[in-house]
Amino acid sequence: MEHMKPLIEALRTKLKQALILWAEGFREACCLHRVIVLCLRSKKLMIRTGQCFLLNGFIFLGSLFVLNSVVIPTLQWILPDHYSQTNCEAMSEFHGVFKFYSFLRGFLIQLFYVFWFYPLYVFSFILSNLWYNDIATHGFAAMGRSGPSTVESSKQNDTLTSDSKVHAARPAGLGGIMIGIGEQVYSLLLLTFFFFEVYAAGFIPYVGKALNFVLLSWMYAYYCFEYKWNLTEWGLEKRLDFFETNWAFFAGFGSPCVLAIFFFSPLMGYGFMAVLFPLFVLTATGTEAEQVISTQRRRFTGAQLGKVPVFYAADTLLIRVLSLFPSESQERAQDNKTL
Repeated sequence: MEHMKPLIEALRTKLKQALILWAEGFREACCLHRVIVLCLRSKKLMIRTGQCFLLNGFIFLGSLFVLNSVVIPTLQWILPDHYSQTNCEAMSEFHGVFKFYSFLRGFLIQLFYVFWFYPLYVFSFILSNLWYNDIATHGFAAMGRSGPSTVESSKQNDTLTSDSKVHAARPAGLGGIMIGIGEQVYSLLLLTFFFFEVYAAGFIPYVGKALNFVLLSWMYAYYCFEYKWNLTEWGLEKRLDFFETNWAFFAGFGSPCVLAIFFFSPLMGYGFMAVLFPLFVLTATGTEAEQVISTQRRRFTGAQLGKVPVFYAADTLLIRVLSLFPSESQERAQDNKTL
């Protein structure tokens, strides 16, 4: 039993480090005062953030509230399932009428979804994604940053750089632009496959919900930081390496995002997420993740957390799918990932 003590102690230290990094990520995500500061610095940011709240909060969530609080109760009053004053004999006589009322009520509610909510959802999804990029850009500018040269804090801490791979710089000119576009396409496909993985994880018995929560936390954390990494021109391989090396921090950062939507219906969850997501994008923009992680790592010298291949399954599946296409397309996609 004595020979197991060093192993147990090492595991305990790593667990403690993971919990601390998770808590640091959670705390950084909840620093919503940064949103107020950034909005006060940038009028454009304040306007774009306000537009997100207006579309997704007032119009989308407001429409859901009107549907559930006004439309459905009114239809239930006009087209009831039964009358409380009706006796059993009358109930049997009007059974067909009540059944028709129920069908008609459901049909009218579905019309409301088809002609209002689903088009509004698509419109909100497209417009919000365009606005998120503007919000990240204006927030990045409000932080006093204008380009990749200003966010090289990873060079300032030896701990992170010693654990990271040496990533090739993106070439300038047209070649760099093409590589950037290729990385964005590959990143989009990778996250799409990862989303399917998250969805499938929810069906695993017993542990599905917990696993789904963790994977969703990672997914939203990556989405939040991706805007900042695009602006600082981090290559895809560097992003994935940094994310998977510091998995505990990003699991903590994504947890508040998931908690806001995890217990709601899909449409309601989307509405809340569309309102809150730009706030978390701005907190990610203002977060010096490299410095926060480096500070915590110095407290645990010699007991560093290992790298967790968060995107391994999605990446493997994507490579398999790309292998079905011509070899030139496959090689180009692999080059986009490595560069």
